[in-house]
Amino acid sequence: MDTVVSRDGTPIGYERRGEGPALVLVGGALTTGEHAAPPAELLAGSFTVVTYDRRGRGRSGDTRPYEVRREVEDLAEVIRAAGPPAALYGVSSGAALALHAASAGLEVSRVALYEPPFTVGEADLSRREAYRSRLVALLAADDRGGAVELFMTHIGLTPGMIAGARRSPAWPGFEAVAPTLAHDDEVLGDGAPPPDRLALVRVPALVMAGSASPPAMAEAARAVAGALPYGEYRELDGQTHDVAPEAVASALREFLR
Repeated sequence: MDTVVSRDGTPIGYERRGEGPALVLVGGALTTGEHAAPPAELLAGSFTVVTYDRRGRGRSGDTRPYEVRREVEDLAEVIRAAGPPAALYGVSSGAALALHAASAGLEVSRVALYEPPFTVGEADLSRREAYRSRLVALLAADDRGGAVELFMTHIGLTPGMIAGARRSPAWPGFEAVAPTLAHDDEVLGDGAPPPDRLALVRVPALVMAGSASPPAMAEAARAVAGALPYGEYRELDGQTHDVAPEAVASALREFLR
């Protein structure tokens, strides 16, 4: 893994695969760059694919205080290392971060997003504020397991699913990056699609959702696609929020070719 240094001095670890036009994969909550390896391997025959550890994860640092602007600066350095201009593919909260980057004028050629976790319509702001307040308290107490459980409850996992996750080999990795749940919360802002920011994304954009995901995911994806100046919506048949690498790789090849 190689390293770039962000504007505030934070080291950001990244890995490069393949040859061709640059494509940077931006991960979502509780993930590191390693989680993007399967689609990256599938796409490396057509692109220079770059995966990276967002700040606070894996081999990247986490200079305080956190600001979304700093994550955008991290991504700018990763794009520079990839060979600009680069296409971005963001998953979940990583999709929201990719939108921040594209709207900030980074050297981005195209943007692909999978299920940006915005809320459309009448949002329960009190529920969101309760989540944010409790998350801050748990992280201040260094209760990383509690923070991960809170997040999983917030996104709709059942107690049985959470208990299974706690018993899985992945759990220590979740706890290791638990403090970055607060980063993801800030990236999402008030939780609604940001029309002013979306209007600034002046490159072709593909917004995807899985047909087997909750309807709210598709509703949010359609809303984001409709607010982007050059946005289009695509539904991936049979996919959930945990999208299969083969399905998304096929869609990305078609969009980026």
